[in-house]
Amino acid sequence: MFLGEYSRTIDKKGRIFIPAKFREELAKGIIITKGFDEKCLFLFSRESWRRIEEKILSIPVAQRSTQRFSRWFFSSAQMESLDQQGRTRIPHNLIEFAELKKDVVLVGVSDRAELWSQENWEKYYKNADDQFTGDQNAFDELGF
Repeated sequence: MFLGEYSRTIDKKGRIFIPAKFREELAKGIIITKGFDEKCLFLFSRESWRRIEEKILSIPVAQRSTQRFSRWFFSSAQMESLDQQGRTRIPHNLIEFAELKKDVVLVGVSDRAELWSQENWEKYYKNADDQFTGDQNAFDELGF
């Protein structure tokens, strides 16, 4: 499970240190792909990726929107691993997509981690904080 927020930097080779709390989950491999609702990256463990893959592949292939999404989502995915120091490489095309600069933020989102540019994360989080702080409807809509 991925929880928390961690500030990191990307080195000149496109590598970042993965938080120790995430490493066990990602030890068997990391699938990195485009986030589909914001300019961020999704990092999945192999197990979580299999669940996503199975769900997408269970949708009828004749649905045009499914095909378009599958092509877009899977074509951007890259399998990476952790090195002995706990770093992983972020492919250059994904760095560009997510507008990552030197300072980045890794965010735990239960079944995945997300990688954001610090600037984009701060904007996103402020907006979310303004929207949800004190909003009981947010919890009511989730059935709490």
